[in-house]
Amino acid sequence: MSFQYLTIPVTPFQQNCSLVWCSETMQAAVIDPGGELPRLLATADKLGLRLEQIWLTHAHIDHAGATGALARERGLPIIGPHEADQFWIDGLPQQSRMFGFPPAESFTPTRWLHDGDTVQVGHVTLQVRHCPGHTPGHVVFFEPTSQRAFVGDVLFAGGIGRTDFPQGDFDTLIRSITQRLWPMGDEVVFIPGHGEESSFGEERRHNPYVRGT
Repeated sequence: MSFQYLTIPVTPFQQNCSLVWCSETMQAAVIDPGGELPRLLATADKLGLRLEQIWLTHAHIDHAGATGALARERGLPIIGPHEADQFWIDGLPQQSRMFGFPPAESFTPTRWLHDGDTVQVGHVTLQVRHCPGHTPGHVVFFEPTSQRAFVGDVLFAGGIGRTDFPQGDFDTLIRSITQRLWPMGDEVVFIPGHGEESSFGEERRHNPYVRGT
């Protein structure tokens, strides 16, 4: 299988940043570089990866805080999220001060993402789903061959994303989970924005927020 990934928790929020790559070409993308760039870059170098893109699920500080610096330092394109998160991107400097993070740069993504889009790294193509509710512009990335989904803060093992932030909405989040995630299949393993991996089937059976949906 040419698709590989490694998840690295970063920032005081222990946000799951993931390196994803094509093992045939060693071309790589980083999903949600929230911080700790030296450690992320050292890991990519150790694995022999050619980091070529930044993919964002959404623009909260713990997921996007180091995006501007990484893009500027390495000349990388920023792919995602959906443009409804522009106000979160614009507020990154304020978010960094509010939560005690290193200064964060705002930025303009090279490409916005929409439901049904795809992203590609090497010979690997991932599908994009727009999953609002936690933030209005949240997207997830799905690699069908390996049955892996990178879902940011939409769904967790035993929980769901918060909806009490500006433009969050509980009912919208539940619809995103049931209409965008569940159709991928119970066997899909997902990498959440925080915490351990789980499967959609496991959460459908046992997660108190979405059990039986």
